[in-house]
Amino acid sequence: MYLYNDLEKYSSNIAIITEQSEQISYKELLDAADSIGSRIKKRCLVFAVCRNCFESVAGYIGFMRAGAVLALISDTIDNILFANLLEAYKPEYIYLPAEKSGLEINCTTVFSYGSYTLLKTDCNIDYTLHDDLALLLSTSGSTGSQKFVRQSYRNICSNAEAIAQYLEITSVDRSITTMPMSYTYKLSIINSHLLQGASIILTEATLMERRFWEIIKTHKATTFGGVPYLYEMLKKLRFGQMNLPSLRYITQAGGKLSRELSVEFADICEQKGIRYYTMYGQTEATARMSYLPWEYARKKAGSIGIAIPGGEFWLEDEQGNAVEKIDTQGELVYKGDNVTLGYAENCFDLC
Repeated sequence: MYLYNDLEKYSSNIAIITEQSEQISYKELLDAADSIGSRIKKRCLVFAVCRNCFESVAGYIGFMRAGAVLALISDTIDNILFANLLEAYKPEYIYLPAEKSGLEINCTTVFSYGSYTLLKTDCNIDYTLHDDLALLLSTSGSTGSQKFVRQSYRNICSNAEAIAQYLEITSVDRSITTMPMSYTYKLSIINSHLLQGASIILTEATLMERRFWEIIKTHKATTFGGVPYLYEMLKKLRFGQMNLPSLRYITQAGGKLSRELSVEFADICEQKGIRYYTMYGQTEATARMSYLPWEYARKKAGSIGIAIPGGEFWLEDEQGNAVEKIDTQGELVYKGDNVTLGYAENCFDLC
């Protein structure tokens, strides 16, 4: 739990810049987080419906610091699927935007913070939570499914440390949101920046809105990340012609980008003095498993790159033996502290 419990050392740093341009220090973030986290019973399951807003991030940090197991849910979730998840997992608390609190289950309002409300459910069923279990996240391929990936404290901390190391994140970096924080890729960006005392610029604006680019310029964002669709949009928006001097590096993951487009962005970023990283990962490995160092972005475009610090890749044949010969097919195997605890489909899988 080091990541969440060691943030006081950055107390005077700016942690969050909101949509309304409010700059919130780490001390102010932790005060809000602990106020929210203090309202729950220790070691319980909390469903958090996420938006890219301060209340959502403060709740995430607060519940983690309080020792809860947290399931992060997108606020765009289908109502039927959400009802099914509640039935399957029986969370003790639900933290969500106030206008979404009219659920068809018995709940009592425990606390309100800004635009969010904390609800206590009447779920009375007994189930065990694994001591190291921290987060439940849906996989990118399980939309409409009740299946979550079980992530541990060690998973989250080791992955955040590895990402911060190879991206050389420092306390002066400012990342702007381009994806929902309930998505493992975006959450890894938040975690790795918190680890280093850096800042997170929160916005619900999309790349297609002028406001997004105004926020980048006003608050001098140094980085953003995106899935292939986002890079296709950047091409249409003529990213190469934009004047964004504060950008230090950008990242791409969440699916394979075409080699042609990857080369194009490698060239654009080289001309602009921006480091361009393509990465490979899965929710089942917390977030990242490999990255392509920016120096090889053009030369090795299309490659998944090298294993993250602390991780290891190898090929195995059908008998499970390591493949030593070059140009030989095999199954790609990954090992690292970020490999998660497996799947859950209901509350009895959380032990």
